[in-house]
Amino acid sequence: MVTIQQMPLEHQRTDVLVIGGGGAALRAALAARESDPALRVTLVTKGALGASGVTATACSDRMAFHATLPHTQPGGTDAWRYHASDIYAIGGQVSDADLAEILARGAEEAFAYLDELGVPWVRRADGLADQFLTDGSVYPRACYTGPYTANHISAALVTAIRSTPVTVLEHCMALELVQQPDGTVAGALLANERDQRLVLLQAGAVVLATGGAGQVFATNVFPRDCTGDGYAMAYRAGAALVNLEFIQLGLCSTRTGLACSGSMMRALPRLVNDAGIEFLADYMPEHTAAERYAILFAKGASWPVSQRDPSHQIDIAVAGEIAAGRRVYLDYGSDPVDLDLEALPPAILARLQQEKGSLLTASERNSPLARLQAINPPSVQWLAQRGIALTEGEPIEIAPSVQHFQGGIKIRTEGETTVPGLYAAGEAAGGQHGANRPGGNALLDGQVFGRIAGRSAAQFAGTARKSAEGAGVQAAPALDSLSDLFRDDGLPPQEVIARVQGCMSQRCGVHRTTSGLQSAIAELEQLASSGVNSRQAHITSAVEAVNILTVARAIALAALKREESRGPHLRFATAQSLEPIPIDDEHWRRYILVHQRPKGPDTEVRDPVRPA
Repeated sequence: MVTIQQMPLEHQRTDVLVIGGGGAALRAALAARESDPALRVTLVTKGALGASGVTATACSDRMAFHATLPHTQPGGTDAWRYHASDIYAIGGQVSDADLAEILARGAEEAFAYLDELGVPWVRRADGLADQFLTDGSVYPRACYTGPYTANHISAALVTAIRSTPVTVLEHCMALELVQQPDGTVAGALLANERDQRLVLLQAGAVVLATGGAGQVFATNVFPRDCTGDGYAMAYRAGAALVNLEFIQLGLCSTRTGLACSGSMMRALPRLVNDAGIEFLADYMPEHTAAERYAILFAKGASWPVSQRDPSHQIDIAVAGEIAAGRRVYLDYGSDPVDLDLEALPPAILARLQQEKGSLLTASERNSPLARLQAINPPSVQWLAQRGIALTEGEPIEIAPSVQHFQGGIKIRTEGETTVPGLYAAGEAAGGQHGANRPGGNALLDGQVFGRIAGRSAAQFAGTARKSAEGAGVQAAPALDSLSDLFRDDGLPPQEVIARVQGCMSQRCGVHRTTSGLQSAIAELEQLASSGVNSRQAHITSAVEAVNILTVARAIALAALKREESRGPHLRFATAQSLEPIPIDDEHWRRYILVHQRPKGPDTEVRDPVRPA
């Protein structure tokens, strides 16, 4: 393989450079173009337009776009305040309250924009968007098209992009940001994966909308290309990262990536290990059988791991079995051995009957599969199409899977980061969610802050264009910076990635302890010392390995720093503990920033912006 210094280099210019292929990136590029049609806007996607990023590929049983609309309960012109309050509350009060307000207030415009583009929302009989209640919300706000809401949003935005003069560079990976001597971001160094060519793309402003870093963990529902590139590039450029310890995990099918939420849990299947043994009672010894299954039922409405919801006990049990070397399954073939539906709280039976539309029959009372077929038949069909035949007794293998990064590159109200000329949006950005988020707020976030970041970048680029027309930037500093990341005697990129994923899934997943996190940091530091060999793979693979390792170190450091449980961050006294350390508002109602320092990553604890 050739070294990065040996690759041919091409120079290009643009005004606003948007890096990413998902909903936030698409919205940012459109907003930049709409803000100033005279500006050149370039969108760089790691894969093909409309087929890369999370938005184009995500699905669930009913995917939500969270929005406060004029008809949303409780009504009134200030109903967005309830939405903002929910964001701040479920976020554990470690988000910036003003960012939560911006997100809530921007929802109506974001919905209207997508509606105008033709997103096929499910509507009520009166023509208004149907809305349902999601976890973390007081009122129903979740708009949807069905299982593929995100895909429909992506398709509409891609169609809009193709109708504009926005330049799209497909199959290009951003390797490093380029900066002026004063630190202002002035573009990026790209690698064209198809012709092995480097591109120095000079820009007046850059928006990072590269999504999360799912590939830091072995078990995740992210596309293969989500390797934390935006986090790592911003970090190396001097930007602060925030709330990285808050990573949303939930129980997913290991074969299909389907989030086993909603009706999948409300059908009350057996949770068994690979020996066929039901194990919930071993991890929930203080609960009666009725209490255990009430918690399992509630897991359907609180799918992600959450410190404040008792359903995290289900995640702890599953994680415990996997840590012991056993595989875990949802078995719909027969009822749990100690399940007595009549002993469950009346509200649970009422909910099942309400979803079905009539009273449960005798067979439905005695079969998880019959209950699932009664309340959500499409889920059974969907799984069958992907090779899991529940009707033939096949179980679903599950594991806690990384689904969303609540933190990211620290932004403020205009989508700006701590580095001039650099903006961030969507899952790449942090500070707007806190420790957790209402279901459906991720899709909303990409549209609201995608618009804000694109508009702000256009304004910055317009000013920069007038004051520095003709000024050039050099590729050498970025090339040197990248070269410094590699070692000729380093480890192959795929070995680095595999070792990071194993380390993070084992020690930074559901069950986090001081000793486990310290061991993770030590192992990651050893990998960093060994280095990555860029000669044994394409340069993009080598940079991905470096990025995954960089982000993993920042996550582990932030997780060790937070000595409490909050949101999806569950901290335990020992490896054998079943109950997380309690939340500690007195000391930890604050967020953790991670900065690059000469000796490696370092943390800073800071108070967020509080509600006015």
